[in-house]
Amino acid sequence: MNAPRLELRAAACELAALLVRAGYEAFFAGGCVRDHLLHITPRDYDIATNATPEQLRVLFPKARGVGEVFGVMLVRHAGHVIEVSTFREDGDYQDGRRPVAVRFVDAVSDAHRRDFTINGIFQRPDTGEIVDFVEGRADLNAKIVRAIGDPHARIREDRLRMLRAPRFAARFNFTLHPLTAEAIRAHASELLSVSAERVGDEFRRMMSDPSRLTAARMVEDLGLDHAVFAQRVAEHAWTRLAALPTDASSSTALAAWWLDRLAATDTDLPRPTLIEQRTAVDTMRRNLTLSNDDAAALTSLLAAREALLDDFTQLTLAQRVRVSSRPGFDEALTVLAGECPDRCSLLRAQIDRENPLRALPEPLLNGSMLLAEGMQASPIFKVILDETLNAQIEGQIDSAAAALQFARQIVSTSGARDGRQSRGSTDRTP
Repeated sequence: MNAPRLELRAAACELAALLVRAGYEAFFAGGCVRDHLLHITPRDYDIATNATPEQLRVLFPKARGVGEVFGVMLVRHAGHVIEVSTFREDGDYQDGRRPVAVRFVDAVSDAHRRDFTINGIFQRPDTGEIVDFVEGRADLNAKIVRAIGDPHARIREDRLRMLRAPRFAARFNFTLHPLTAEAIRAHASELLSVSAERVGDEFRRMMSDPSRLTAARMVEDLGLDHAVFAQRVAEHAWTRLAALPTDASSSTALAAWWLDRLAATDTDLPRPTLIEQRTAVDTMRRNLTLSNDDAAALTSLLAAREALLDDFTQLTLAQRVRVSSRPGFDEALTVLAGECPDRCSLLRAQIDRENPLRALPEPLLNGSMLLAEGMQASPIFKVILDETLNAQIEGQIDSAAAALQFARQIVSTSGARDGRQSRGSTDRTP
């Protein structure tokens, strides 16, 4: 019979108690202790122990090794999966990510192999006592992100720590310790050797957080922006990134950041060419391993922004509805709000009236209906369907019968039945 599901911290405390009753040490470790001391509800709990993976398997036969050679096991308990790691000391690093070997040690040595002091604090689950071998609590109180020991050594062990440092500092509104910042600048070019997937994950976390502006500023100040955009830039405006709502997506934030990098002043309104947009998206896709959806969202946002910056109000109603129904339109409005707030407000109000659902209406006419009329399938079908849908959007037709009659008029006036291009029948939507 399965144990009843407990609240996460209670489940972690109970699991730690099982280890202690079996004769082992057990501490909460890492981010859960840091967050607890910052009065933030931890999203997960990690337990550090002197029990080896083999001993953990005896206690928890269903434990799953996710890095067993490094002493990391996942244990399901009371409805939660909790990471349990054996105290370890890392050997040499050869790939800037993983040690070639580890040695199981005591709690003190385990604390000193971690990345930053604020992540190296332990806590006894049963009493709540803080066990701090790295002066992490003092750095929490001082609001400092500091590498444990030699910052150059910590970076050589895992170069992704160069991105984790500004992410933590921005998230908690902390500052980087000068020696840690100096070491990051010295090794900044080495970030390019880290896998794009890991770099992308860190940047998505940064750009999804309300602290994204602070994080981006730090990234550029530390010389790490080359890993995203393949180039450094001089001073620039931060108009768009600063104006984003807290719940903006990471792809919207990346677009705003890239546009800010193109703007020399707060009032500068960059108009990158289509080639420049494609190059930027391809660069970010490659450097951050963007998903197809994220890359498409970036492309759609930038295209919609261009349409909005053109004389959008002079388009026909059908053209405006088509543009506002495309993916990325609302995200483009969000970015535009930082660039041209007054214009954006007017455009948003107009589109909210004309297309509140940001979707095209269900067409009154389809290809099957044209075939039933005796028309032969050909590329001209799209022309007929597009023009009929435009007429539907603009209120010229309101029934299937009227749509068919409209299609017949197009055929009779354009020679569409013979496959010739109809006059003005292409989708003129920008």
